[in-house]
Amino acid sequence: MEVHLATTASELEKVGTVLLQLRPQYDMESLVAQIQRQQAEGYQLAYVEDAGRVLCVAGFVVAQKLAWGRHIYIDDLVTDASYRSTGAGKYLLNWFKDYAREIGCGQIHLDSGVQRFAAHRFYQREGFAIASHHFSLTELN
Repeated sequence: MEVHLATTASELEKVGTVLLQLRPQYDMESLVAQIQRQQAEGYQLAYVEDAGRVLCVAGFVVAQKLAWGRHIYIDDLVTDASYRSTGAGKYLLNWFKDYAREIGCGQIHLDSGVQRFAAHRFYQREGFAIASHHFSLTELN
């Protein structure tokens, strides 16, 4: 297994097939367009590949906040349904831990939907703590 950063259009389409499992509201064209808009603002995609197959993908940003200092915020973390429980997610999170240290980040953060109990257990096994509640307004008039 190896971790790569997706930067080209062909790489975005390659990881897009896995991301669509988490974000089915997009089709491939609109997903790639949205990723490219986010990349213009610092969004990056890391993915685990093995024998030419994308096993796991995570979008992330490196940012600064008063509360957290320099940190990585992980968005859109998904392991291909065919490769769950194979170690790919753990491999990617370990890469994030190493990368965070390498670039001077003191923390890694992510949100997970309240209904994703298996994901919560996985994150806790990997050392993440439930540190806050996330509140959102989804309809602004």
